[in-house]
Amino acid sequence: MTDVSANTAPADADQPLYNIEKIYVKDLSVEVPNAPQIFLEREAPQVDVQLHHQSKSVDDGIYQTELTITVTAKIGEKTMFLAEANQAGIFQIRNVPNQDLDPILGIGNPNILYPYARETISDAITRAGFPPVLLNPVNFEALYQAQKAQEANAAAQPAATTH
Repeated sequence: MTDVSANTAPADADQPLYNIEKIYVKDLSVEVPNAPQIFLEREAPQVDVQLHHQSKSVDDGIYQTELTITVTAKIGEKTMFLAEANQAGIFQIRNVPNQDLDPILGIGNPNILYPYARETISDAITRAGFPPVLLNPVNFEALYQAQKAQEANAAAQPAATTH
């Protein structure tokens, strides 16, 4: 008989910890300002998608990340619909070096929230009477790297001086 007690020892308290505590819709809105006439339009709309995310500490080792997606569809100057979803998550992140925390908050958490936000937006637009809008995948790592490069460039620029 094999002794398994060595395999069931408690985890080291200093081990990195990452848990999803809660994923929820923090805010959701749909506007159809030109109804009912807009439903009679036959032109294909121009669709604009805006994406923003932010993270903040809410307690010791507890962080909230919010992913906001805004979809606006217009035919000419008329707004067909405007849908906005703020998908949020509460994450427990402990014993992670500070240099690793920022990428987790800027890449990892948005990657987890995005599929939920896509579904929320698609469902809201469909319930408003329109065909679903299927949002393309997003490379949050590339967005994060671009943001860091932009911040580095801004910091490297000498302050403008007047003579």
